[in-house]
Amino acid sequence: MPSITRSPEAGEPLGPLPRQFAAFIRPELPGLLNEIRAEVTRAYPVYGRLFNGPDGDAIRQGVEHTLAAFVDRVANPGQSSEPRDELLRRFGRVEAYEGRDLETLQGAYRLGARIALRRAKTVGRQHNLSPALVLTFADALFAYVEELEAITREGYVEARERSASEVSALRRQLLHLILAAPPLPRATVSELCEAAAWELPRECTLVALRPPVPHHIQAGLDDDVLADLDIPQPHLLVPGGLAPQRLTMLGTALAGTRAAVGLTVPLAQTADSVRWARRVLQLVDDGVVPDTPLIHCADHLTTLWLLSDPALVDHLAARELTSLDGLSPSRRDRLVETLRVHVSTRAPAEQVGEMLGVHAQTVRYRLRNLDGYLGDTLSDPDRRFALEAALRALHLRGGAGRE
Repeated sequence: MPSITRSPEAGEPLGPLPRQFAAFIRPELPGLLNEIRAEVTRAYPVYGRLFNGPDGDAIRQGVEHTLAAFVDRVANPGQSSEPRDELLRRFGRVEAYEGRDLETLQGAYRLGARIALRRAKTVGRQHNLSPALVLTFADALFAYVEELEAITREGYVEARERSASEVSALRRQLLHLILAAPPLPRATVSELCEAAAWELPRECTLVALRPPVPHHIQAGLDDDVLADLDIPQPHLLVPGGLAPQRLTMLGTALAGTRAAVGLTVPLAQTADSVRWARRVLQLVDDGVVPDTPLIHCADHLTTLWLLSDPALVDHLAARELTSLDGLSPSRRDRLVETLRVHVSTRAPAEQVGEMLGVHAQTVRYRLRNLDGYLGDTLSDPDRRFALEAALRALHLRGGAGRE
């Protein structure tokens, strides 16, 4: 052997491993592989399952190839490492798919390196190798482990990003299918739920957002909230009802974004929930519903109902108030507003006057006039209900004049 194998001086500077060193290490690889496998699976039982599973042979070959690649690099520093690199990326992808962080695999790598270093010290004593050479081996070995970790991380990150992207796409598709009309068969949706790692709830709450939606919103949502934020009418689906912690989450995530919360409904009625939420946003724009940070449809159900079909409200009002058509606009508006307060409150003239800001005698005078125009309309329950609905809707839309 060359003189590098015989040097008792401990103060020698460290340098690159001589190529001849590969000849000492290569015969040790089969036994080293078995030793590493035994100690790694004892320290990390999860890898025992993998070594003994259907992919065990492939994993053993991968570990063997990684060890051999180190020795090959000593013997031939210019040798390509691409086959090894792809194996390492595959190891990283497996860790991501199995749902583990990289610390476990990194710990296994380092344990393997310590076992290899222990074997190298034994070889060094057997062949009377210099301490400096063994130190150089240790330095090269742990640098090699850092390299393994870095390349493994590439595969891990790639798989995590791909998985997140694929799950995100599946969940957007799932949200579209849940909102489809007519709803798809539950079995079809359940299959997609499994692929998207999302549990199908019995009921849910839809939230409509006013675009544009800031990108940071997604990060603030609970993991089980389905979202489609890049479409003209962005919306969210929250499984179940809105418990206090859910409301806190939405309030924080949606801060600065106008949003309307639909009703909590069975899965088959989700399209209705988001439709009502979008309608409330429109009513905010129209000045009908007050603008608040998070608007709840449940607080505006009557308004939603009365203004669900504006054209029909106009026809209903025209029919019920046709007897007032011959009046001047100003007089008609005064009578309509007095009639609205009267039929909606059933209060005495004094209270109606206070609400309208006029004298009670003025209210009585207007009501007598209305009796003359409307006849027995107010004594007929069905006509009175239709009239009150039309008057309330007109008032919400700002269609009636105010005193």
